[in-house]
Amino acid sequence: MRQGDTVAVVSPSGPPNAILLRRGVERLEGLGLKVVVGEHVLGRQELPYLAGADAARAADLQAAWCDPAVSTVFCARGGYGAARLLGLLDWAAMRAAGPKTLIGSSDITALHHAFAVELGVPTLHGPMPACDVIADEKRPEPRTWEHLRAALDRQAPPVIGDLVLSPGRAEGVLTGGNLSLLASMCGTRYHPSFAGKIVLLEDIGEEPYRIDRMLTQLLQAGAFNGVRGIALGSWVGCEDPYPVLKDRLLPLGVPILAGLPVGHGTPQMSVWLGALGAIDTESCSLAGLFRNEEQAR
Repeated sequence: MRQGDTVAVVSPSGPPNAILLRRGVERLEGLGLKVVVGEHVLGRQELPYLAGADAARAADLQAAWCDPAVSTVFCARGGYGAARLLGLLDWAAMRAAGPKTLIGSSDITALHHAFAVELGVPTLHGPMPACDVIADEKRPEPRTWEHLRAALDRQAPPVIGDLVLSPGRAEGVLTGGNLSLLASMCGTRYHPSFAGKIVLLEDIGEEPYRIDRMLTQLLQAGAFNGVRGIALGSWVGCEDPYPVLKDRLLPLGVPILAGLPVGHGTPQMSVWLGALGAIDTESCSLAGLFRNEEQAR
C-alpha cells in the first residue's frame, strides 16, 4: 500500500461509532491514502447490533472489493453479522476483481475464512479504523499502528508471545482467528479445517466453560486433525483460560505458543492469514515467512 492509493472502509458487521469512524478515516488519510467510505457504513435497522440490512452491508463490501480503484478494504469494526453476508456475495464477480487486501479482526474472522475458501487470497488480521487502538482521541496506539503499517508492506517483525504451552517449531499456512466465529462455522459450507496449518485462536468475554465447549466442538468436528501448531492470542475478559486451553489442546501434541498480542486488547498486532507463517517457542515468536504458500502444504 503506497501513498496515493485508494482504500475503502465498510461495515460488514456491527455499527461503528461515528466519531471513532471519522477519526479512523482521518488517520488513514494521514498516511497519504484516499479513503472512500461505504454508502451504508453507518446504517441502522431493527436489529441494533447490525450496521444496516444484510443486503446493504454485502453490497458495500462487494462494491469496494470490485472497484478497480480500491487496493485495500478495511472493515470499520467487528461485533456481529459478517457470517450473514456469505451467501449474499457474488464470489465469481469478486474473484474476477483480482487479489486485494481485506483487513479486520474479531467478527471479521468469518470473512477471513470465506475469502480463503472462495478467493484464495491472504487477508490481514489486524486493527480496524473505528476501534480505540486506531481512533483514540489523542493518537493511535503506537505499537499497533506501526505494526499495521509494517504488515501492509509485509515488513512486520515477528509477534512475540510470553508463554509456551508446548515447545517446538512449526511452519504452515496461518489460519483461524476468533474462536467463537470458527466454532459457529462448523457444519456449514465454510467448515474449518486446520490440517497442515498453524491455527491462531483468540476471543473476548468468554468464560472458561464456553471456551471448553467451543474447542470441544471443533475437536469433535475434526477441525484440528493434522494441525501443525497453535498460536494463542489475547483472551480479554475470559478469566483464566489457560487451564482449559491446556486440557483441550495439549493432547494434540503440537507446538503451542501463547500470550501473543493479537486479537483484542492493547496492543493489537497484525498477522497475515492465508500466508505462510512459523511459530518458534524458543524465541516465543509468530513470524510471517512470505514464501510460496504451496511449500507449507
